[in-house]
Amino acid sequence: MESKAIRAKFLEFFNSKSHKIVPSAPIVVQNDPTLMFTNAGMNQFKDYFLGNKTPEANRVADTQKCLRVSGKHNDLEEVGLDTYHHTMFEMLGNWSFGDYFKKEAIEWAWEFLTEVCGLPADRMYATVFEGDPSDGLKADEEARGYWKSIIPEERILNGNKKDNFWEMGDTGPCGPCSEIHIDLRSDEEVQKVNGRELVNQDHPLVVEIWNLVFMQFNRQADGSLKNLPQQHVDTGMGFERLAMAVQGKQSNYDTDVFQPLIQMVAKRAGVTYGKDEKIDIAIRVIADHIRAISFTIADGQLPGNAKAGYVIRRILRRAVRYGYTFLNFKEPFLTDLVSLLADQFKEVFPELDAQRAFVAKVVREEEVSFLRTLDKGLKRFEGIKAEMDGKVIDGQKAFELYDTYGFPLDLTSLIARENGLSVDESAFQQEMEKQKARSKSAAQQSTGDWIVVHEADTSEFLGYEQLQATSKITRYREVKQKNKSFFQIVLDQTPFYAESGGQVGDTGVLETADEKVVIFDTKKENDLIVHYAKALPKNLEATFEAKVNATRRKLTENNHSATHLLHAALREVLGDHVQQKGSLVNDEVLRFDFSHFAKVTDEEIAQVEAIVNRKIRENIALGEKRNVPIAEAQEMGAMALFGEKYGEFVRVITFDPEYSVELCGGTHVPATGQIGLLKIVSESSVAAGVRRVEAITADKAEAYVQGQLNLLAELKELLKNPNDPKKAVASLLDERNQLQKQLEELNLQQGSALKKELLDAAQEINGVRLITQEVKLPDANVLKQLSFELKNEVSNVLVVLAANLNEKPMLSVIMDESLVKAHGLNAGEMVRAMAKEIQGGGGGQPFYATAGGKNVAGLAAALQVGKQLIGEKLNTEIK
Repeated sequence: MESKAIRAKFLEFFNSKSHKIVPSAPIVVQNDPTLMFTNAGMNQFKDYFLGNKTPEANRVADTQKCLRVSGKHNDLEEVGLDTYHHTMFEMLGNWSFGDYFKKEAIEWAWEFLTEVCGLPADRMYATVFEGDPSDGLKADEEARGYWKSIIPEERILNGNKKDNFWEMGDTGPCGPCSEIHIDLRSDEEVQKVNGRELVNQDHPLVVEIWNLVFMQFNRQADGSLKNLPQQHVDTGMGFERLAMAVQGKQSNYDTDVFQPLIQMVAKRAGVTYGKDEKIDIAIRVIADHIRAISFTIADGQLPGNAKAGYVIRRILRRAVRYGYTFLNFKEPFLTDLVSLLADQFKEVFPELDAQRAFVAKVVREEEVSFLRTLDKGLKRFEGIKAEMDGKVIDGQKAFELYDTYGFPLDLTSLIARENGLSVDESAFQQEMEKQKARSKSAAQQSTGDWIVVHEADTSEFLGYEQLQATSKITRYREVKQKNKSFFQIVLDQTPFYAESGGQVGDTGVLETADEKVVIFDTKKENDLIVHYAKALPKNLEATFEAKVNATRRKLTENNHSATHLLHAALREVLGDHVQQKGSLVNDEVLRFDFSHFAKVTDEEIAQVEAIVNRKIRENIALGEKRNVPIAEAQEMGAMALFGEKYGEFVRVITFDPEYSVELCGGTHVPATGQIGLLKIVSESSVAAGVRRVEAITADKAEAYVQGQLNLLAELKELLKNPNDPKKAVASLLDERNQLQKQLEELNLQQGSALKKELLDAAQEINGVRLITQEVKLPDANVLKQLSFELKNEVSNVLVVLAANLNEKPMLSVIMDESLVKAHGLNAGEMVRAMAKEIQGGGGGQPFYATAGGKNVAGLAAALQVGKQLIGEKLNTEIK
């Protein structure tokens, strides 16, 4: 059975069990401070488990893109070395939100595996939670009872808290789980060792295939467990492992999920997969990592130097290094795999297919960048290894590899392990802290548990229609950060917009007759609207007037609506390949990132501005439709952002159906005329294939234009108000260039005059024509030309000049190349020693070197050091 068919049968099976089939969430997590990436299928349903949101269906199923490379769930180090761990993987899952529980979850899992997939019942084992006294948890006898009605008791095994109690993170939904393991060994191997002895023992062919999690608890910040409002089922089955089992393979990488990639890499490298273990590992790493890299970029996360971006860069560089070292790939190769991957998954994850050119471009630029330093970095690693006495690489050396050659720590650690070494990671982190010059404690914060004030099913957002509402506090918690703290507050209904989609969160106040509490920010936590305050109200049970800062909101709306107009104009001028890759919208400025592979020219910027301002003058009324079925919105031509999670129903924002139609949850102007004016103030590169424009609107745009006009008027006045200012400036520049040339000629003449004096003062010592002199010259170019002219006119010459260049000290040492070998003289070594006297430094070639400094008074002493060094080499005293 092909992998595509396996996936389809899973979804069909649970659809027949009244499950709603939902799309995968993006691999990059939005609005959840506890997660960087989607690491399990349940992430997108977290609010349902917590009771913060009512599910649209009580039963759902899907296949979810997951990434496990950081935090609690991190499989990176095992990838490639074994045959069943991955960075990016698909997780097939079915969920029940307060509907069915353990019985149905267990029975349906067994039915699907044995009857639909045809897996042998006698090769599978079930584990159940054995309990944990430290958490006050008893053994899961309920799950054991259901399994006993299906399989013999000897194939039901106990599992400890590590293996059979699932937690998404340090806090949040959790519960006991029941895992299904399968034994894929040969009959001969099974006869030798019973499969139950190998469950959870990291055997490559006795592997967990499905985890049935029974969500019952919420882990609190203090470590305690609290019952969830309802019991839920959360199951996760590794699609790649299932394919291995169904297709009767000995490795995930032998399935048709990975083989197209593996064979393409092997062909490109001119090798055969399966012949050499080191080569096989390299190919497996590349086949795995390109999936993580490509899908994450397609979902909106570009490689970078911080947080999620740095994780993706680390994965990419790890793959490049494996290809370089073991497959002899000296040129970019990962980029060529993107199209194959896009073709393979276009039916299930079409976002990669839609952006294949963009993703390939980003990957290529990252490869080119790292390949520039990889060879030098590997040579430096060999140098470090040769300098070592023990088996632990010094943290400072590891940091040098990171800082100078771009080696992430885990890459250095990997190469070290391949050489039987390890890295002092603690010392590395100390160096990292120094370089970033940051206070680690300033970023640390602890968040308390929610304290319920009023029970409420939802927190309703009213901010599209009104900027003031009557509200009650439903819950709050304290957040401590360094030596200060603030509070997070949830209201039953709120006009405050929570930061999302690039638009900043609202500010304002919660007000009663007795007091006023300032709200300094509003953010989302999953789907919860959270208000940030420096203090709590005295009476938490009071009824408040929640008031948004109307002026700030209005200016923010100007900029947000302008981004929609700008997006459409960029597509009109540059082409349909333009896609939004990020934005920032506040009351001061709008910033818009988009896919494009070249600098936007001044002419193109002018065209974009003209189109946007024409649309502003047309005063187009805002078109808004809420709760539009996603399919209908797409038929309307609505632009969706890759990396955003859209539900079954969406909000569509239109400014002229023929011009701008986008899916958007932000707030907007009632008509474009309110924006007044848009002015683009900068255009730049953000990353490979991504450009950024910054613009201002309304009053700020008018003030900017007026400022430019005022500046032009002042310049015209300085130029005596010419009829053609441009021509007048060009004339001034031409005159300046002519004067500059004349000055250079005079300077050179001064140097030539000095040259005769220096030649007359030359000494001949042991066959060497020696010129040592303190001189005054106009600039460094004259000093250089004078030095070379002396060298070219006199044989066996050695020239040492200590120059005062308009009160800036500079040293120059130049000699005939024959003197370097004949007398062991070295210009670079000489200037470095002399430069100490002028509080500077320098260097160069053995026959020519220069140095600059700060102390012009030290020139005489520097010259004396030079004479002493020459005397030591020529065995004589130089005066």
